[in-house]
Amino acid sequence: MEYHDSPEAKELADRAREFVDEVVIPTEREHLGQGPVGEDVIEDLREEARDRDIYCPQIDEEHGGMGMDLSDVLPLFEEAGRSLLGASAMRVDAPDEGNMHTLELVGSEEQKEEWLEPLVAGEIRSAFGMTEPRDGAGSDPKMLKTTAEKDGDEWVIDGHKWWTTQGSHADVILLMAVTDPDAHPYQGASIILVPTDADGVEMVRDIPHLGPDMDGHGHAEFRFDDVRVPEENLLGSENAGFAIAQQRLGPARLTHCMRFSGMARRALTIAKAYMSERESFGTSLSDKQSLRYDIADKETELHAARTMVRHAAEEIARGEQARVPVSMSKVFTANVCQEAIDLAIQCTGGSGISRDLPLADFYEGVRAFRIVDGADEVHQRVIARDAFEGAEEHTDELENLPTF
Repeated sequence: MEYHDSPEAKELADRAREFVDEVVIPTEREHLGQGPVGEDVIEDLREEARDRDIYCPQIDEEHGGMGMDLSDVLPLFEEAGRSLLGASAMRVDAPDEGNMHTLELVGSEEQKEEWLEPLVAGEIRSAFGMTEPRDGAGSDPKMLKTTAEKDGDEWVIDGHKWWTTQGSHADVILLMAVTDPDAHPYQGASIILVPTDADGVEMVRDIPHLGPDMDGHGHAEFRFDDVRVPEENLLGSENAGFAIAQQRLGPARLTHCMRFSGMARRALTIAKAYMSERESFGTSLSDKQSLRYDIADKETELHAARTMVRHAAEEIARGEQARVPVSMSKVFTANVCQEAIDLAIQCTGGSGISRDLPLADFYEGVRAFRIVDGADEVHQRVIARDAFEGAEEHTDELENLPTF
């Protein structure tokens, strides 16, 4: 499909596609079914990505990136998503990608020097601490329980977090905490940079979970007991945590969509190749009409998903929050990608559920996508609220209905 991306976006995507095909996927095949790869493998891939001029394109050049716009890097994100190692290789992997974007948007010059630039370089890792155990913040972030109180020139933090992606490897956590308990929840929380080696930070465990972990991210549980960090570790303005999180989450959700779109695209490619070679009941699977139509449906829906994501990115580029277009993109893409990968597994039979192909890992990853970064139902709530806004103003449409 031709999406009329900019020449810069097309050139970047072409380089990324070649890199994934020639280097990343062969490396992935060597390690399928063996758990997380070593740091040396990731660093070798990153060196190659730097040489090919496709490393961290979304961050400004002054901080070590390539300084490209969101709309221009989205096609690269899709190419990265075709491999379990692609996003880490090109330094467009969550959660670091979203955290780097946040630091670039609202971080002080000192914070950018201390945290952003080492993150871009791949020298450190980060996590985002929002989700809390039962009765705390989750799909409803207003339920935030973790607190940060000012004591002189320090923040004192107490709380409990889990599903902190990459937390067990992180050097710093962008931690969401209540800083004004008397304010409305959306006006009373802040984001504070918490080094994971600070006194009182306890990494309880890495949570066993559904999903691939070839790049070794994991999801950690933390406790914060009288943790003290300097007041200058406040990220952005005090009590602006939710506003900053929205700035982070909009683009991050779109980049997630494109990564998973790439995953679904490769899943269908594998399925079509398998169907073309595999014969059953006298003809190849690719000749079976019902399967051909199933593939056609998923190709159509993936095209719609890519188009929706590009539209939402254009709205953000115009300065809009684009909450409804982002929510539509996220919930639609997550479901389409899950269905496409599920179909690919069905079409490849026993090979699809083996670890000889990446489809089983893809399936575990895409199922989690319907929950992370806002569950389907959260986004449907946003869409429905917008859909019903002002509905009562159009009751004249019902005037010809009989009354009972």
